Amino acid sequence: MDGKNIIFQRLESHIGVMRKIAEDDNLQAVIEQVISAMIECFERGNSVYFCGNGGSAADAQHLAAEFSGKFYIDRQTLPSEALHCNTSYLTAVSNDYSFEIVYARLVEGFGKQGDILVGLSTSGNSPNIVGAFIAARKKGMATVAFTGESGGNMKNEADFLINIPSSDTPRIQEAHITIGHIICERVEAIIFGN
Repeated sequence: MDGKNIIFQRLESHIGVMRKIAEDDNLQAVIEQVISAMIECFERGNSVYFCGNGGSAADAQHLAAEFSGKFYIDRQTLPSEALHCNTSYLTAVSNDYSFEIVYARLVEGFGKQGDILVGLSTSGNSPNIVGAFIAARKKGMATVAFTGESGGNMKNEADFLINIPSSDTPRIQEAHITIGHIICERVEAIIFGN
């Protein structure tokens, strides 16, 4: 297969996933619920935390920055952070204990009742995110799972499940960032009145 056909096929695949999301009223209702929960969280003075692994860690950091920096509006910060950004912590805990507990320990350490934890995992089976969701529940935090089609193990621990209708990792990640952007845009616009 030549390069032009591969490009076309990948674009068609992306469009197909986005079309499924656009036609899924239930998934869109969950996205609306997440937007409302995040607005309430920020208005109470709480924080939204993100976690992921690999490309999903990059997406977690990206979305946290949209809140703590800005999306469209010049405005005050919305308290948000990605949990993997302290590499000394990450490597120390992974070395001394286990990589499976790196996020749970951070949630236990500074998560507060009323905060929200967003976990991104294309499989939905990342043990360190599942563990963080369990720790978050004990702290009275809400949890939002961004996953692929099955939801994996995270679906049983999440308050809100945004499961992309695909099993193809790149298409799932593309949808995660698109939905994440929609959430950031709506939260910002509603809180700051635009």
